[in-house]
This record gives sequence, C-alpha cells and structure tokens, in this order.
Amino acid sequence: MIKLLKTDGSEIIINADLIEQIKETPDTVITMTNGKKILVENTAGEIIEKVINYRQKIIVVSSRTGEI
Repeated sequence: MIKLLKTDGSEIIINADLIEQIKETPDTVITMTNGKKILVENTAGEIIEKVINYRQKIIVVSSRTGEI
C-alpha cells in the first residue's frame, strides 16, 4: 500500500499492485486494474519511487521470515 495526495488535498492509500498505468496530462492520473481512475498531486516519478520502496519492504520482511 502506498500513500498519495489527491488533488483536493486529501490523502489516499492505494494498493500498489493494482496500478495498471500512470499518466501525467499535466495532472497525474492513475488507472487501476478495475478501470477506476484516480487524480493525484504526486508525479509519476514519485509514485514509481513509492511502489519500489513498498516492494523492497515486502522482500525484506519476507526474507526475514524465510518465505522467499
């Protein structure tokens, strides 16, 4: 899960595994696998960085528990 900032100033937490596509038009639009679109303040680069950090944390936790 990653925390992002919507264009209305509120925070939203989304499942990073359900992101299908990210476009900057110039606002950033995230399209989820179910077709839902979310408009956020974060740039595509920031979102990618958050997804990478999220997945790295999963790998670290999994390696500690011996599940990899």
